[in-house]
Amino acid sequence: MTVMETETARAPGPARDKTKPTSGAAGGTDSAEGTGSAEGAGSAEGTGSAVGAGSVGGVGSTRGIGSAGGAGSTDGTGTKADSCASAPSAHPRPNGQDRYTISEVVAFVGLTAHTLRWYERIGLMPHIDRSHTGQRRYRNRDLDWLTFVGKLRLTGMPVADMVRYAELVREGEHTFSERQELLEQTRRDVRTRITELQDTLAVLDYKINFYADARPASERL
Repeated sequence: MTVMETETARAPGPARDKTKPTSGAAGGTDSAEGTGSAEGAGSAEGTGSAVGAGSVGGVGSTRGIGSAGGAGSTDGTGTKADSCASAPSAHPRPNGQDRYTISEVVAFVGLTAHTLRWYERIGLMPHIDRSHTGQRRYRNRDLDWLTFVGKLRLTGMPVADMVRYAELVREGEHTFSERQELLEQTRRDVRTRITELQDTLAVLDYKINFYADARPASERL
């Protein structure tokens, strides 16, 4: 039996057929960056309505920025705020002194100013405060939201679904069940992808071990 026949005979079977996760790249370069052409495939600017599937801007991580506060926290107006799952870490500045310029937010979260403005245009960012001269002033709650959006981006959630989630948050507490359903679907997609990647890893491990064992003993020293 040839080496190829041996390898094929011993190779693990194909991965189980699974439902593919919702389309939308989780990584890669920022679709809003680059030459200044269309900002995200099929995006509808200005109204926050549905935008096309694809990666949401930014390649950056969420360096040093904590997630939103625990369940039941408020946004300062007495309204229950939407929160991230993990516990918050320290913000760059305490509440009350959190008036960040767009360049500071760029440094904190690793996104570009172009991407942050795009988020606003498509309805992915909530209302951003302005200074008396009209310049954007971000708060800690905005940093928390950007952290959460970054996590959604990593799941591969399409931009349209992210914008829909943001719309549901703005509509108030009566949308809790819809938000839960949207996140549960995303969680199912993530688990499917994890299983697929584990299957892929098993095949790669097998192939690597096969080639290592097939090498002459002299080359293995």
